[in-house]
Amino acid sequence: MDKKHQAQLRDDLFRHLDGLVTAPTAFALHQKGVTTHLLQEKSVLLHDLAARFGANEGYLNVALRVLASQGWLTHTIEAEDQIRISTNDLSEQAFGMIPFYQDVVHLIRFSGNYHRRKFEKEPFLVLERLAANYQNRFGMPPADQVETQHLQHQVLKHVEGMIVGPTLVALSMNGMFHKYFMEASFKPEEFHEDAESFERLLDIFANLGWFEKRNGTFSFTDKGLFFARRASAYGVTVSYLPMFRQVDELIFGNANIFWDLPAGAREMHVDREMNVWGSGGAHANYFKVVDDIIIDLFNQPIEQQPKGIVDMGCGNGAFIIHLFDVIEQRTLRGTMLEEYPLFLVGADYNQAALKVTRANIIQADIWAKVIWGDIGRPDLLADDLREHYGIELRDLLNVRTFLDHNRPWSDPIKHTPGRSSRSTGAFAFRGRRLSNAEVEDNLREHFQKWAPYVSRFGLLLIELHTIAPALTAQNLGKTAATAYDATHGFSDQYIVEIDVFKSVAAEAGLNPTEKHAVRFPNSELATVSVNLLNK
Repeated sequence: MDKKHQAQLRDDLFRHLDGLVTAPTAFALHQKGVTTHLLQEKSVLLHDLAARFGANEGYLNVALRVLASQGWLTHTIEAEDQIRISTNDLSEQAFGMIPFYQDVVHLIRFSGNYHRRKFEKEPFLVLERLAANYQNRFGMPPADQVETQHLQHQVLKHVEGMIVGPTLVALSMNGMFHKYFMEASFKPEEFHEDAESFERLLDIFANLGWFEKRNGTFSFTDKGLFFARRASAYGVTVSYLPMFRQVDELIFGNANIFWDLPAGAREMHVDREMNVWGSGGAHANYFKVVDDIIIDLFNQPIEQQPKGIVDMGCGNGAFIIHLFDVIEQRTLRGTMLEEYPLFLVGADYNQAALKVTRANIIQADIWAKVIWGDIGRPDLLADDLREHYGIELRDLLNVRTFLDHNRPWSDPIKHTPGRSSRSTGAFAFRGRRLSNAEVEDNLREHFQKWAPYVSRFGLLLIELHTIAPALTAQNLGKTAATAYDATHGFSDQYIVEIDVFKSVAAEAGLNPTEKHAVRFPNSELATVSVNLLNK
């Protein structure tokens, strides 16, 4: 496959992720009449719009910013923290296409009544009808104007994302994309007992060009292999579909629908096992970037090295396993592990993540402690390590992957006078809109909590970020920013731009080591960064 074809498929993947969040969000606003009202008024303040529709202002803000990131609105932060929502040249045509999402929204709501992992016939039949309508372009009339063609393509790719994304993830987690299936022809009965229905499911993907079918036997095409090998890229976004099934309730109803749960109850807004699976696959791409930092630290004289590593928010344990392998195989410390063993700690707030981490560490045959930890309470982690293991948190290298944005919210104790935030993000806590200045002050206080514990060896971070919605809209098919903003915005997580993140860290006395500062991609579209912050 040549690079041009790969670039086109990558464009499709990003648009699929856009669709997984845009379709349910846009349809919720359409059903409530918000989009019609915006076309009538042309420009409104967010506060007034929320009051008119009885909406939770924070989640309404997130929803409208999603549409702005798709190019269908203009989202502007004005003086005195006012947010203005304005229509643009695409709004009327784009809003007119939102009803094409109806079948998609029905599918994700209906599938919520069935098992999260098993392939069951009833939701498949709904998917099959949706796929047939998609193949017929939902009866969209031929487009004379280029602008209309682009909008139709955008919406159809959104729908395609809903068709392929959840199924791709489910099949991948169940072994469909094992090496055997990708390298050999196979029959449906080799994978599923309901061969007839499963063959019809594979036919949907064959119609999309993912498989070749001959006499009831399937084999992957280059296009199918491209997506099969990137199934985990869909995992995190798809894991939030339980939340998007009720996004209308989040915006216009009970903002606490996912949070008013009995103590110890399973999370309702996200499929955590899937989230951990998707995170592990997607994050592996960034692990090699930190190798140079780890090699540098663990090639120092032994008295200048950390005693070990603590990975707060360890997920599935992949990062800490990777770091151990790098140290063992490529550093001075790796030749001295008998005399100076590494003290490894995987900490996470979520019990499902701890369970997966523990299993993976055992399988990797390395020694590590797996314990509960809270990103917002480093003092508790420090006390636990001191009391139960006789080691100081500050003697370890603190590492984190995509976690600081998921810190528990607390109102800032001290507000920075006259702070004018440079972030374009949309932030909420339980439906309440948070000003961007509040979020920056909260982030500063968060870093201040950690500063005493990272003063010796620093804080090594891989972090997720947002970019301006206008920039996202100009680069559709080149970034997953819309999906990141929606999944994190509706679940009370706080991703800010890279430059904002680094400047706020500096306010807390944590400055990046420039030679180790990397961003992905290395352009204005960067939504991931690697930094070693030092006090």
